[in-house]
Amino acid sequence: MKTYRKYISLFFLSLTALSCKKFLDVEPRDSVSDEQTIIDKTSANTALRGVYRRLGNDNYYGSLFQTFGYLPGDNVQWTGSQSIIQQFITHKINADNGNLQSVWSGIYSTINGANNVIAKVPGLTDPTFSVTDKNQAVGEAYFIRALSYFDLARTWGNVQITLTPTLNASDKLEVNGSTQAEVYRQVLSDLNAADSLLQLPSQTGVSNPVRVNKQTAWALKARFYLYQSNWAEAEAYATKVISDNKNYVLQKPYSAFFFPASAVATKESVFELSYSATYLSGHRNSWQPPANGGTRQWAPSDALITLINDPKIGGNRSALVAKTSAGLWYGNLYYRSPATDPAYVIRIAELYLIRAEARAQLEKTDLGRIDLNIIRDRAGLDPVSETIDKPSLLLAIENERRVEFALEPHRWFDLVRTKRAGAVLNVTNSQLYLFPIPANEVALSNGHLKQNDGY
Repeated sequence: MKTYRKYISLFFLSLTALSCKKFLDVEPRDSVSDEQTIIDKTSANTALRGVYRRLGNDNYYGSLFQTFGYLPGDNVQWTGSQSIIQQFITHKINADNGNLQSVWSGIYSTINGANNVIAKVPGLTDPTFSVTDKNQAVGEAYFIRALSYFDLARTWGNVQITLTPTLNASDKLEVNGSTQAEVYRQVLSDLNAADSLLQLPSQTGVSNPVRVNKQTAWALKARFYLYQSNWAEAEAYATKVISDNKNYVLQKPYSAFFFPASAVATKESVFELSYSATYLSGHRNSWQPPANGGTRQWAPSDALITLINDPKIGGNRSALVAKTSAGLWYGNLYYRSPATDPAYVIRIAELYLIRAEARAQLEKTDLGRIDLNIIRDRAGLDPVSETIDKPSLLLAIENERRVEFALEPHRWFDLVRTKRAGAVLNVTNSQLYLFPIPANEVALSNGHLKQNDGY
């Protein structure tokens, strides 16, 4: 694939030491292949850093993929006029949309990097690279590959599964597309592999949300099972993470997990991606207004502004938005200068709301209400009534997720998985719940990759 070729190599400088704090703070170098670099402990860690860097790239969690989660919803608006963006808002996405191709390539680049670590690290014979450390590196790669396929499955459904390193463009051309169910099975397989290899913070003595650990895998399992409507497993895995209140705690008030600028890698985050002065985040520029040196390409919708500024709905989450002296509203989750704002992939708040929803579905209404009220209490809101019934509780959880994750990539995917996109967004054509596979990928696949129905 033409756009895929440039992602086939890893290209990062070796670091003098492995540090969680500076894990991604490295300068790239071109033309160094994975086959050459993964030869010992140092090069393996460099390659793993490369996988994290790809995950945090502007085409993936660094910016563009996140727009897939909120632009088709009702929280965020596009302030420009480019049709390539408007297609997501109007749910009329063309298969030749350039952003589709960019995100597709970015995710498969991440997968390919993970495949290299998974394939090569176990066989290394470096005496300084212990079995425990090799398992940790491979477990992290399995987790990142699981997250990547999870995102492919919920965005496109029927995609190609590649589990070995891609060395040239033709390697992927003959791979048949898999069904969404098959892709989700691969996600679970990778999460189980990660779970078996990774360590708990209590075993390592270190808990840092910019690095994957066993509980990170549990958290993604909770989200995975929520999407599968496997309520019992979703509840169980959410509980396994929530129970570690030494490492994962809701920050109070709501804004404490992202403000002030020193608030990074807080106990709110189960998994976040870090950036630095030499490795900037793509979020800030798109959210901040020109008055703050940004472009404000994404902005909170009028509906969200009304909700989040209502003290009975938004509570102290109104800190997510701000207004210029000229009266221009903008999102303020990403605001640092230089743009070193983390990308929040999984927060402990999500685990509470996953468990609340799972418990409601399991007829554990009282327990689900308690979890929901924990999130509402952090937001400075009154608890929901003790007499709330199951349908009302599920709707309350849906509405709470809308505001809690207002500027994070959840809303569209939430409404699709709960089959509520029709009622809430008036998107009644279920074929539109999956995006079109990039036209270039279909054309180059020699018939092995089929376009999604409706496109």
